[in-house]
Amino acid sequence: MKAFILMCMLVQPWLGTGSVGNSDYNSQLIAGPSPGRDLSRFFSNYWKATRARRALPPADEPDDSPIPAAADESDLPTCLLCVCLTGSVYCEEVSPDMTSVPTLPKETAYLYARFNKIQKIRTKDFADVVTLRRIDLTGNLISEIEDGAFSKLSLLEELSLADNRLVKLPALPAKLKSFNANNNLLKTKGVKATAFKKLIGLVNLYLADNEMEAVPQIPEKVRILHLQNNNITDVNIDTFCRSNDTYYLRPSLSDVRLDGNPVILSKYPDSFTCMQVLPVGRYR
Repeated sequence: MKAFILMCMLVQPWLGTGSVGNSDYNSQLIAGPSPGRDLSRFFSNYWKATRARRALPPADEPDDSPIPAAADESDLPTCLLCVCLTGSVYCEEVSPDMTSVPTLPKETAYLYARFNKIQKIRTKDFADVVTLRRIDLTGNLISEIEDGAFSKLSLLEELSLADNRLVKLPALPAKLKSFNANNNLLKTKGVKATAFKKLIGLVNLYLADNEMEAVPQIPEKVRILHLQNNNITDVNIDTFCRSNDTYYLRPSLSDVRLDGNPVILSKYPDSFTCMQVLPVGRYR
């Protein structure tokens, strides 16, 4: 209403009550646009503004448009979910839950994806990241690793799969120096006797807190071997030494743990003659 009254006040000077008044008024006008054209433009602009205001929703009216669903972690770029530094990717306790290995920058050398909910490692997860030297997947829900998942990682030196749900180990990269599979569900049938035989550079091997019944073949350079809290019931002279070589020595194997297993080590005195330090375990 106020706008309408204001409009009338603006229009009033152009309106007259008689021909004389109009003639006097018109005689005083200077050359320029006619009042009628200006008036028409005024009304046109006014109604356009009015329609535009009516098209806008009231400020206090609730917005009923649907709210987008929360983004799935697989739809987000890795370096938005994780911290990416030069050559390193840190994806620890990611939210929303990370259930698979993220797509990595091709120059990644170190991956830390601990304490997530990754369930499976697929062959394609690391197929294009051949520069990896260290992978840490501790504390996930991994129960399956596809054959060949690590086959292209010729530079990989450290791999941790601790605190997962593995019942079987895949083929491991030949250059591994440290492997950790503590606290899984591994049994001897899921770990081939020769699983580590070709890892000639392996130094640290952690297989504690599993369900293994026997000691696998241990590479020559291994210094630390942790097998505590398994179901190992016996060892023999070829477990650590060589029955066909009485002069064989194994000075590098200096930290062996077999405690928490049923085996009574004192029953196998000839099994440790090549070692400088006896294993930690049950002797009586």
